[in-house]
Amino acid sequence: MGTSLYVGNIPWEITEDELTNVFKSVVQVDDIRAKIECDQRTGHSRGFGFVEVPDECIEEIIQKMHGFELGNRELIVN
Repeated sequence: MGTSLYVGNIPWEITEDELTNVFKSVVQVDDIRAKIECDQRTGHSRGFGFVEVPDECIEEIIQKMHGFELGNRELIVN
């Protein structure tokens, strides 16, 4: 794959599949995978994760997704 970008301020109810699909639809890149970090004890989202993206798309993805509103929260992408 490519590079993992940090994604913070993810709404608690968003799933990995939903986050992946949001990134794919906004940046028009199919080769994206999201991983949301979960609390080991409860299994609930910790509100951050990582999105694997192709190296050649990093700057475009950061530009489009940093500050993107998702579930009344602005994503932090870097």
